[in-house]
Amino acid sequence: MRLLVTGGAGFIGSNFARVVLEQRPDWHVIVYDALTYAGNKTNLDGLDSNRFNFIQANVCDESAINEAVASVDAVVHFAAESHNDNSLTSPWPFVNTNIIGTYRVLEAVQKHQKRLHHISTDEVYGDLELDDPAKFTPQTPYNPSSPYSSTKASSDLLVRAWIRSFGIQATISNCSNNYGPYQHVEKFIPRQITEILEGRKPKLYGNGQNVRDWIHVEDHSMGILAILERGKIGETYLIGANGEKNNQEVVELILELMGKEPSDYEHVNDRPGHDLRYAIDATKINEELGWRPKYTDFKQGLKDTIGWYKNNEEWWKSQKAKTESRYKEIGR
Repeated sequence: MRLLVTGGAGFIGSNFARVVLEQRPDWHVIVYDALTYAGNKTNLDGLDSNRFNFIQANVCDESAINEAVASVDAVVHFAAESHNDNSLTSPWPFVNTNIIGTYRVLEAVQKHQKRLHHISTDEVYGDLELDDPAKFTPQTPYNPSSPYSSTKASSDLLVRAWIRSFGIQATISNCSNNYGPYQHVEKFIPRQITEILEGRKPKLYGNGQNVRDWIHVEDHSMGILAILERGKIGETYLIGANGEKNNQEVVELILELMGKEPSDYEHVNDRPGHDLRYAIDATKINEELGWRPKYTDFKQGLKDTIGWYKNNEEWWKSQKAKTESRYKEIGR
């Protein structure tokens, strides 16, 4: 298998590339990434150069993505703008990459008749009430609430349209919040870890009761691999690990694991339109494809993640000041 991974220098994409090369010794991975601020080529350091290639290009570049797709057997499409706060202050990059970029990928896949797996998010479903026992399923109606989630919903619908109208061989997955190594410090968990490492208090949006369904990035990667190999064409699979925690619980656990008082954090302004709760029902991928999460102990997974950031200060340090400067400008 020759596999093209768009956005493969980002957090989840680079972890997926590592998993594929470890789990499938006869596969070749080509990472395609524009190396925007969230893409980092050092995320790919140490990969086997005999089975790995890198292309620096944007998915919106029709010629470049067409040439790359023509050279492979399948495409896993991660490339996306993904940070909600950035989408609220500057929506256009999200429209361009998430919608136009996905269109370019679809056109290339259709032209060259390649297998596609499209990566999406549970945020396309909107949110659930905190006391609602329900979870998101593949039948949950889309109800996005931010420029980020609405552009991801748009990209999902484009993929569905190309499957039905043009017969492309594609699947979709919507995953819950990821955590683990190589995640940009603008994201919730690494931001809190690195704030503590730099001697500051972690930040909690609003009252901290917003619930997210956490999954380790390695588990997500293995779920994608299962869908790519065994998923039914045209189907959508939800990937989750029953990891519901509210933001206050996560911050307090990080503080505890880092030897601090669990109450030693500060509240900051809440995000506009902040979704209340996400929760994934992963029954379909569990039963149809036999996928199960490995990291079922969130506390241990978080401890391992803290250890990674402690041991890789040179990786995140250069990102940190600029990230916190942006947060200061918007009061968060």
